[in-house]
Amino acid sequence: MLARNNLFIAAAAAVLIACSPASDSPAPVTAAPEETNSASGYQQTPSDLLVGEVMAIAYSGFREGQHPDRGDGAVNPGREDILEDLRILIDHDFSLIRLYDAGANSLTTLELIRAHDLPIKVLQGMWLEAEISNHEGCSWCDEPIPESELAENTARNVAEVARGISLAREYDDIIVAVNVGNEALVSWNDHMVPVDDVIAYVRQVKAAIEQPVTVADNYVWWIEDGAPLAAEVDFLGIHTYPAWEEKTIDEALAYTIENIEDVYAALPDKPIAILEAGWATTAIEFGDRANEEAQQRYYHELHDWAAKTNTTVFFFEAFDEPWKGDPTVALGAEKHWGIFFVDRTPKRVANDLAELGGE
Repeated sequence: MLARNNLFIAAAAAVLIACSPASDSPAPVTAAPEETNSASGYQQTPSDLLVGEVMAIAYSGFREGQHPDRGDGAVNPGREDILEDLRILIDHDFSLIRLYDAGANSLTTLELIRAHDLPIKVLQGMWLEAEISNHEGCSWCDEPIPESELAENTARNVAEVARGISLAREYDDIIVAVNVGNEALVSWNDHMVPVDDVIAYVRQVKAAIEQPVTVADNYVWWIEDGAPLAAEVDFLGIHTYPAWEEKTIDEALAYTIENIEDVYAALPDKPIAILEAGWATTAIEFGDRANEEAQQRYYHELHDWAAKTNTTVFFFEAFDEPWKGDPTVALGAEKHWGIFFVDRTPKRVANDLAELGGE
């Protein structure tokens, strides 16, 4: 089993992976790190990369008509579906993926990676459900979550953490880091968990496994409230979405960099990985700011900056997911962040990656 402190391995060659983008894509940047320090001083070293990777991808395998359990049971992707997805990602040179929970689909994904000896490593998630009601902070929550439901959620969270630990131990050759909770702390979420409980889960996980452990949340939360949790994790897992904050594609990269620099200024003692950053290709919320060309540009610009600063980025996300968001709004942003459409045909940036052999 790899030691926690040795998992942020990086070969200089991996750090300076430079694609040769298509003619309508930004040119690769190969400047030496000393030429690219930001005004804030944010500049990581190759050893801060997660297993030497710059661009990684967030993965969920739900296809048209499939969905997680929303009260009447799940409709999960089959093993053939997931294996096809993994091979698509390999063909586009992704060798590091993020999974969001320790449930059945994640187990199947790990089983398939091992059974077929696929060249993919995993940031394994543990999904935490609401342990307190955030109905006053969450704009789409209509009423308080009943205490009985919160108690059931807490029990499920305990079981989820136990499953995640078991997966990390069993698949220690594939799982290179573990993420405890996803946006369970930021002020607007619908599945809030007290920070002290998240810290307790993190301590439990760190005591049980050797891989690095993090928590994924919005950059604002880390800046304003993250210090106690930062002291517990091995690296900071940051989410940043310029499109949700009314930024244009011309402003997107600069705003992302500003977000990360602000986290670094507030919490300078831990490595940073961007666990979600992306650009929707269709979104009634974003109007004409959402399109494939903008997604393509943001991916390439983010890649170049990440390579220069030694920052691992999990681009959100691999495939469009129609089950997300309001089922009556087909053009809602939540459904359209993939670099592939739900039928697995590629969007512009995925075509780039296929032509160029990945990043």
